[in-house]
Amino acid sequence: MAGNNQTPTEYIQHHLQNLTFGNHPENGWSMAHSAQEASDMGFWAIHLDTLGWSIGLGSLFLWMFLKAGKAVTTGVPSGLQNFVELMVEFVDNSVKDTFHGKSQLIAPLSLTIFCWVFLMNLMDLVPVDILPMLAQKVGVMFGADPAHVYFKVVPTTDINATLGMSLSVFGLIIFYTIREKGITGFIGELTLHPFHSPNKLVQALFVPVNFLLETVTLLAKPVSLGLRLFGNMYAGELIFILVAMMGLWQLPLHFIWAVFHILIITLQAFIFMMLTIVYLSMAVEKH
Repeated sequence: MAGNNQTPTEYIQHHLQNLTFGNHPENGWSMAHSAQEASDMGFWAIHLDTLGWSIGLGSLFLWMFLKAGKAVTTGVPSGLQNFVELMVEFVDNSVKDTFHGKSQLIAPLSLTIFCWVFLMNLMDLVPVDILPMLAQKVGVMFGADPAHVYFKVVPTTDINATLGMSLSVFGLIIFYTIREKGITGFIGELTLHPFHSPNKLVQALFVPVNFLLETVTLLAKPVSLGLRLFGNMYAGELIFILVAMMGLWQLPLHFIWAVFHILIITLQAFIFMMLTIVYLSMAVEKH
């Protein structure tokens, strides 16, 4: 990589920088050549690597399940059909055990979340230098300086991706709450709990306190959902980068951490799915 003349700090920073496109105050619409340029592009800058891998892996998930659905048979099933049936049954049982409302969206949503997040997390097992090195070679073909070609492979190590997914779940929480309980029910949940009194004057005094507590609780759901996934995957990717800097020791250490990291990859996808189901179940419960 360009890392031959890089210090350890520069090597780590290079691997953790996204391929960013945006409107720079001085250069206009262009690719960022440094972390500072990416920062200067502001909120509307686009992380092309995160978007590309997210869309690509999502398309892979859809293609696999579509292929299995078209080839489904009551005879001897293929390995892909067995896998898809296993995943559908696992997610279906999780939804039945946790979600207490009625919705045709929750099960497909949960299956999509689990498989999509798992595939994005799985990219963490690809050796950290391989794909960035290929991206640098492609960049050189177009006249770019290899030191300025950034390429992050794991979408869930980008907080924009994890918070984007969690905000989508948050939107569904609001939608289901209002659909099941109405606007008045939604406002009542924010103002009449957890402190309640039969005395109307006392209850009026509780309203601001309840609103503050319940609003914080509500907003904490998408924030914790996105940050939990991002934090675990970012830390795992950082360890892989540190292992890659250890020369001859990197292969056995990489294997050991990869075996352990498989559990983290699966667990984080499962947790994101289960919390989504739990939050949506709380949204439809009437009490």
